[in-house]
Formats: sequence, structure tokens, C-alpha cells
Amino acid sequence: MSLKNLVSIFLIFIFFFSCSKKEIEKSVIKETNLELQMIEAYKAGLDELNKGDALFAAKKFNEAEILFPQSDVAPRAALMAAYSYYSQNYYADAIAELDRFLKVYPNFKNIVYAEYLLGLCYYEQIVDEKKDLNSIENSKKIFSRIINKYPNTDFALDSEFKLDLINDILAAKEIYIGRYYVERNKWIAAINRFKTVIDDYETTIYVEEALHRLVEIYYIIGLEEEAKKYANLLGYNYQSSEWYKQTYNIFNKDYKIVKTKKEKTFFKRFKSLFE
Repeated sequence: MSLKNLVSIFLIFIFFFSCSKKEIEKSVIKETNLELQMIEAYKAGLDELNKGDALFAAKKFNEAEILFPQSDVAPRAALMAAYSYYSQNYYADAIAELDRFLKVYPNFKNIVYAEYLLGLCYYEQIVDEKKDLNSIENSKKIFSRIINKYPNTDFALDSEFKLDLINDILAAKEIYIGRYYVERNKWIAAINRFKTVIDDYETTIYVEEALHRLVEIYYIIGLEEEAKKYANLLGYNYQSSEWYKQTYNIFNKDYKIVKTKKEKTFFKRFKSLFE
């Protein structure tokens, strides 16, 4: 090979190497610029959130995520966008952001916070037991999942507390519908509602009333032995309650009150005696 050819090959190699180096440098500069823009957008989102402009804050957080989606800051920005909507009660927007977040970032280290925030978005839309149950059912499902997946966390502890409140609401709904059926003499439908309270929401304050209503209904339709069973159950567990006093008044003087033992008992244990 001639010296001329060797020089040509060397020059070509140098040319391509220099071009490649420039491309790498250009790529690094571009990535650095994107990262800086992302950080600026994220900071702007925090500033706007502190000022109370949640909508503009969410927009800046979304912008930060889009600018540099492969960075570690991207999932944080997406989560902050959802929180921005939540902070100002834009629950539908927050839910949409959180649903997307859980799909795009399933391995995010603090994903429990996203799940908990989603539960809160539904929970805080609950009005009362007579309204649409969609929010109640969704929040109950999410909080139950958190308790199972993250049992030893503050999120699980608070989820348990909120589940208790949700169960109170659901039990109240069953009581409300049961009373409706009683007023219309639809005894079987009413019985089913009150039994649901006893079976599914036995830790709520509505169990006492549900037992009393069952006593009432069975007594009215002539099933006195069945009525006495539920009266015994009510007396065994809640003898000091006002509902038990009302129950006792249903029966004549020959009906004997069942004495309760002094030791503390669990409702579930004795409920099975009458099933």
C-alpha cells in the first residue's frame, strides 16, 4: 500500500472520529440543557404550589416530567402534579394523574404514597350513605390493598382507621334501606339488610340497631322464637344499650332477660350460636 493511500485512510479515520466526538459532545450538552430545564420547571411547580396556584403548579410538574422522562426526578414530578390537583380538591384530575402514574412507574420506591393518595381522592368525595357508592367502594378497595401490601407502615395504620369509618358509612346505608323496607312492610328485604349489618359490619355502632330491628320484624310476623334468639344476642353483648331496652319492651312480662357473664366477650363468638 502506498504512502498516499495510508495518509488518505488516516485522514478519513480522523474525520469520522472528530465527527463522532462532536456528536457525543452535542448529545451531552443537549441532555444537560434538558436536565436544567427540567429542574427549573420542577422548582417553578413548587413555587406555584406554595402560592396556591395548583393548576399552574401541576402544569409545570407535568412539563418537568416530559422534558426529561428518563431522569429520577420524572416520577416525583408526576406525583407532585397529582398532589397539586388533590390539594385544591380537583379530585378527578388527581385520580387521572395517579392512575397514569401507577401504570408508568410501577417500581417507584415510594409508590405506596401514590396508592394512598389515590385512596384519599375517593375517600374525600364521600358525602353520605345515601349517595353514589362509587367513591366508598373504590376507597375501601384501595385502603384494603394498602393494608395487605404495606402492613407495617403509617399508611396501613391510617388506612385501617379510614376503613372503620367507611364500614360505618356502609352499615348506615344498610340500616337506612332496611328502615325503608320496614315502613313498607317488606319484611324479607328488611331482614336481609339488617343481617348484612350483623354479618359484614359487626364492629360498627349499627349492629345494636340491626339486632333490635330483627327482633321487631320477627315478632311482628309471628316468629317469636327467632325474635328471642336475636334479643338474647343483643342482651348478651349490649345489655346496657338503649336498643336492648327497646327490645325488652317488645315482649311480655313472662319473657326472661338473659344474664350476661362478667368477663368481656367477643360478638363474633356468640353470633354463630344463632345462625
